Parts: sequence; C-alpha cells; structure tokens
Amino acid sequence: MAKLRVAVIGAGAAGLCAARYMTAKLDTFEPVVYEQTGQLGGTWVYSEQTGLDKHGLPIHSSMYHNLKTNLPKEVMAFPDFPFRTDLPSFISHKDVLQYLEDYANHFDLGKHIKYRTLVEKVSPVKMEGKDKWVVQVRHLEENANPIESNVFDGVIVCNGHHSVPHTPDIPGLETFTGRLCHSHEYRHPEPYKDQTVAFLGARASGQDIALDVATYAKEVYLCHWNPRLKVELPHNVDQMAAVKQIRDGNVLVMEDGAEKQVDAIIACTGYKYIFPFLSPECQVTITNSRIHELYMHLFHMSYPSLSFIGIISLVSPLPQFSMQTRFAIGVLDNSITLPSREEMEKAEKDRLSKLLNEEGGMERHCHWLGSKQWSYAQLLADRGGFKPLDPVVEQVYEEVWKIRAINLMDYKKMNFRVLGPQAWERTDNVDI
Repeated sequence: MAKLRVAVIGAGAAGLCAARYMTAKLDTFEPVVYEQTGQLGGTWVYSEQTGLDKHGLPIHSSMYHNLKTNLPKEVMAFPDFPFRTDLPSFISHKDVLQYLEDYANHFDLGKHIKYRTLVEKVSPVKMEGKDKWVVQVRHLEENANPIESNVFDGVIVCNGHHSVPHTPDIPGLETFTGRLCHSHEYRHPEPYKDQTVAFLGARASGQDIALDVATYAKEVYLCHWNPRLKVELPHNVDQMAAVKQIRDGNVLVMEDGAEKQVDAIIACTGYKYIFPFLSPECQVTITNSRIHELYMHLFHMSYPSLSFIGIISLVSPLPQFSMQTRFAIGVLDNSITLPSREEMEKAEKDRLSKLLNEEGGMERHCHWLGSKQWSYAQLLADRGGFKPLDPVVEQVYEEVWKIRAINLMDYKKMNFRVLGPQAWERTDNVDI
C-alpha cells in the first residue's frame, strides 16, 4: 500500500508533535514539515527583532527576554518526553526551546523538516475520487527554482496563533503620542524606566508583562473589563476600568470616567487566527476568533484530511497537542472514523449554543477550553482508543491556577515533583 503523504505546516511544538507520531508509523506515513524560518521551535524561538525578518515576513515569536512559563514544566511536557529534572518548575523560553530541540533529536525529526520554506498556497483537489491537497511552497533562499508544488493526502496546520496581534478598536488610539506596542513586540522593561505605562488587557500575558515592566516603570495601570484581580500587586501597579477613548494625545479616558495621562501603552489584547496559505476553495472562514468549519477544534468538516493542531486556548498546550495529533493521524489512516457531516454539524451547533446560552460565553470564546480541556482530551482518547493524559497533569495544572489567582507575585517560585500518574508533591519552601 502506498504511504500517506502528509504536509505539516510549521515546526513549532505542534508541528514537531505531528511529525513525531507519524514517524512512529513510517510504514504508513511520509510526513513533510515546512518551516518558514531556519529553526524549529515556533513561538519559543526568542528574537530581539520585531517587525519583519530579512525575507519581509513578520517575526513569529512573542517571547520577551525575562519570560518564565506560567505553567510548571511538570504539566507542559509531551506525555512521552519529560523535561530535565534539574530544571526548576517554572522555566525560561530558552529552556523550552532546548526541550523542543531535544525532542526533535530524540525522535530524529530533523530529516523531515524543510527549513526556510514558506507555504504559499494549499488547495483541495479530487484525484481518483479522493480528496488530495496541492501544496505550493517558496524556498526563501533559492533563486533558481524557488516555487515548488507537491500533492499530499493530508495537511496538518500547525502555524500557531500567537503571532498576528489583535489591535483593539479604541477611539483616539491612532493619535496616541507616546510609546505604543502590542505584547507581541515587547522584549525588555528598561525602555519604560520612570514612565507611566498603561496595559490594555489583564489576562495572563498582561499580568506577567505588567510585573516585568513594574520593575522599571514609575506607575503601571492594568486597564481591563474583567473583575478586579484579588491579588497583591507591586506598589506601583494599579487596576483601572477598560479604556473608553484616548484624547489630547496621551490622556486615557476609562469606562468609569477616570482619566490618566500616560507615557506608554502596551496592548495585551490577544491574537488573530490567520491562515493566509489556505485557498478560497478550502472554505475556511473566521469571524470573532471562531473558525467556523471545524469539528472538535480539529477537523475541517468538509475536508477531514485537513486538520488544525493547537488552535485551542487556555490549555496545557503540549499535552493537548499530543492528544489532538494522535486523533488526527488516526483519521488520516482510517483507524478512527468520524461521525457523518450532519452529526458533526449538529454537535458543533449544540456546543456553540451551550457556550452562548448556558455558559455565558461569547463567540470569540469558542476555542477557549480552560477546565473543559480535560474532558476534551479524555474524549479524544476514548474515541481514538489511545492512552489518556495522566490525572496528575490536571491536578497540578488546576493547583497552579488556583494559587496564581491568590498569589500572582510569588507562585512561580514553587517547585513540583510528579510521583506517579495520580500523585505529586511540592518541593519548595515557599509560604503560599
């Protein structure tokens, strides 16, 4: 039987995971991983550079210099490849990148990756009654024959969703006279020395970067719609209502009428899903951060051989990538059968209705899982017939977020040790 040729778009954590599970079945799969940069790691590749790279492509990474993970390594690892035990629980972006490089070396993934290769177009095509995919790529450092097209049996999209900033629509923002950036472009706190800095948004990245900036800034304002954080913050960090408008160049007017004059704004307002390489024939539409055609956040309902790993948010990413990947390649090799198109459409319609009408969510929360990630991973394992995540992953994850909610400033000093599939302990002396 001919092997299934599968194109993987991106060599970040999700793309490496897809390659790892397909290379474990090389009698069935022939994976080709396309990576537009010269290095694996995706968003974990730190760069001082912002804006565009030498090829005119946007810098992909959103890492900043002092970043430490907001999850401990004990719940960040792929299930079959733990982090080094000599590392603390909360680690730097350098440590995560090294982990991904070690993962790729351990499973000998490098020979399947085509670096400096930009995927320009993916189009469905019928061949012998089956859905196939024509993938057109550009070899960025090849002048003679830069364009190449190949036919694949499947496409796994792993291009991440933390690289294209969402800019808030705030009246007057375009007239702001101070320093303005998105968290995607933030790298160091020193440029904000003795300045008054406003943050738009106070979810995880907003909180973490605000603590970083506060080490140099005069004042920091966390401006957001959410209920006030019930945590101790640095003496120079205060919470404000969301920004309603900006006037006179640098005056922020809040929703509650308060006004603050600021020197800089850092927008921590999230990112956009973007798939510029998918042709119109792929029939992928996105509104309000919801990808419409997906079943289980994973499969295109009209073209199940097109899958998307890692578009879910508020999760422990690498363990979830592992579950999604195993399910996706099971569908590709027909060891897993999806429901009918009608059943998939009904399931997605019911899920959205529940989100909007029973859970109080919004359409833009469609791919946010949070505590629902555990039942989601279990569902993938049950339907796919493979080993589920160990319960300890959920246990430690939920413990960390519970403590973060009451001690934002110190929780990353904690250290954990996994003792077994359902057992863990703390190994620090931090009084939390």
